[in-house]
Amino acid sequence: MNQEKIGKFIANQRKLKKLTQEELAEKLGITKNAVSKWERGLCLMDMSLLKPLSEILEVSVNDILAGEIIEAKDIEKKSEENIIKLTELVNLKSMKYGIIGMALFSIILMLISFFKDTSMASIVSLLCAYNCVTFLSRYKIRKDKTDLFTGIMFFMAVICNTIAFILS
Repeated sequence: MNQEKIGKFIANQRKLKKLTQEELAEKLGITKNAVSKWERGLCLMDMSLLKPLSEILEVSVNDILAGEIIEAKDIEKKSEENIIKLTELVNLKSMKYGIIGMALFSIILMLISFFKDTSMASIVSLLCAYNCVTFLSRYKIRKDKTDLFTGIMFFMAVICNTIAFILS
């Protein structure tokens, strides 16, 4: 999803309706800062606001997600593209929370191993394995070669750490 394109589209449609950011925010029950962030392309709205926003701006949800008015002949194609992009966005968001949770879990494990005076090799392997899976999953969704490279590097770290653990 192109946040900047969507933001510009929302701003343009809002102005066509002669609404200020504050008026639009009030109609949606949110802050004007949230509307400002959307329009600047810094973030997307909560998906629960898509329908009310489309009704206020008198455009379709698909138009908002595409960041443009969709012609009748392109609706089916654009709808499918938007659903796929939305699914990818949700997957990436859930991964972000998984990464945060894993980081907190790792810190707790490190503290426990420090106070119990145990080896941190298993924790390092666990972290590397989790990051390997995370980056390779992101690569599958985004097709970004940086994610692939990072995932492979974490995989190699898991292998090296496991061999070192076995040999020690």
